[in-house]
Amino acid sequence: MSYTKVNSIPLTVAFSLLLVSALSLSNALVDDVVSEPTHGVVSSVSKRFLAENNATGNSSLVLAAERTHRRDPLEDRSYYTGGWNISNDHYWASVAYTGAPLFVIALFWFFACGISLFLVCICCCCCRRGRYGYSRTAYALSLIFLSAFTIAAIIGSIFLYTGQGKFHDGTKDTLDYVVQQAGSTVDNLRNVSKILAVAKHTGISQIFLPQNVQNNIDKVDTKISSAAETLETETKKNKKDIMVVLDLVRRILIIVAAVMLGLAALGFLLSILGLQFIVYILVIIGWILVAVTFILCGAFLVLHNATGDTCVAMDDWVKNPSVHTALDNIIPCVDTATAQETLSQSKEVTYQLVGVTNTIITNVSNINLPPGVSYNQSGPLVPNLCNPFNSDKTDRKCASGEVELSNATQVWKNYVCEVSASNVCSTVGRLTPSMYDQMTAVVNVSNGLYHSGPFLKELLDCTFLRDTFTVIHDEHCPDLSRYSKWIYIGLALVSVSVMLSLVCWVLYARERRHRKYTKLVDATSGQESLAGKSHG
Repeated sequence: MSYTKVNSIPLTVAFSLLLVSALSLSNALVDDVVSEPTHGVVSSVSKRFLAENNATGNSSLVLAAERTHRRDPLEDRSYYTGGWNISNDHYWASVAYTGAPLFVIALFWFFACGISLFLVCICCCCCRRGRYGYSRTAYALSLIFLSAFTIAAIIGSIFLYTGQGKFHDGTKDTLDYVVQQAGSTVDNLRNVSKILAVAKHTGISQIFLPQNVQNNIDKVDTKISSAAETLETETKKNKKDIMVVLDLVRRILIIVAAVMLGLAALGFLLSILGLQFIVYILVIIGWILVAVTFILCGAFLVLHNATGDTCVAMDDWVKNPSVHTALDNIIPCVDTATAQETLSQSKEVTYQLVGVTNTIITNVSNINLPPGVSYNQSGPLVPNLCNPFNSDKTDRKCASGEVELSNATQVWKNYVCEVSASNVCSTVGRLTPSMYDQMTAVVNVSNGLYHSGPFLKELLDCTFLRDTFTVIHDEHCPDLSRYSKWIYIGLALVSVSVMLSLVCWVLYARERRHRKYTKLVDATSGQESLAGKSHG
């Protein structure tokens, strides 16, 4: 079956499909998807395969319309109404806009803190220092706030580390599920291919399928093999590509959590010890790291919203199977024409094989031929095999006296005779063992093709994909959404806590220096006073 690749948006989707998905982790994921619903991410697996366009005249559905009703910066901040559509720049602009407040905070912090540090340096170098003042209240409050913000930074780092671990594992589970579903489809396709190949060489008493049917089997088999190979290769490749990005993001988040935690703890310790010069160096480092962390927080807020959109879109698509949606352009459905051809050919082969069997039963086994021509068949007539299809490949009900594919071999055992060395019946019966074996082979092939029908029908209407999306939405999306939220909440908490800790480091260091200076002055004054009294 033929597939066509299309650009899909990552786990930022996806999934991702896909998963993936994946259901945007980063620009590197813009080819791999793992996405999810109202409650989560998914994700899917990237580079999905293009389904044929829906028949003209189908109504359209805006996916996740309510959830995606956001400001669109590309349209002068008017509301975006196009719903979930990863091929629409306005959709991505509206999603990215949700992270704008955090990006603005990062920018403001970077420049405001930079200017403040510059002014402080100028004051320290150029301004004349006045007499220090000391306030016990200011000292105590700076210490209390410093301790509180340090604890908050530790909690945020723990939250971030835990969230990224669970998010990574959840996304991996989603990808594994998508790959498992794809693998199941590949196995079923190859099973149909094998059955058709066997059918080509299956016959009874040198009567085989018509040549044109055998030729059609070859054509369909080539397409099935190509489709199975493409689906298997692309799915595994896309999962590998997504996992590379996921592992990279995980390492970045772990490093961020560790660095921010270490920075907060070290800054607190150095402030307590009064190592003012090193504290100022940490302030400069923290100034940059806080800005970066705010940017990461905004990026994960965008990811959280994008994956949530995708999950809702998947659910809407599953619930509205007959309408045209944006998902029709990226879902990994098999090419409809090829699936239809395979289903049609499987029905044709089944119809022809049953016809061959009934021809032998009617014209050979159930006819009392004269000696020399017959193989001495006798006894009750062998029942015909029920053909599940009419000549136009529509479903057919079994007639009275016909045996079904499911139990034909057991029924026919009662009509097998014992044979002599010349393959002539020596006991009552109308089927020789060799004829029975050949008829059994035909039944097995026909039964296999008949039971592959539901699978092929699922390929035609994408039922298998809708089932996959349902599982992803119900079982994977809630956790993925929850843990992606943990990540950006953890990043936000760490960013704000360390940002405020930087201010407290400076204030506490200042108050500590003033306190030390005041005590020193008081001690000196006391000594001078005592010395004056003693001298007097």
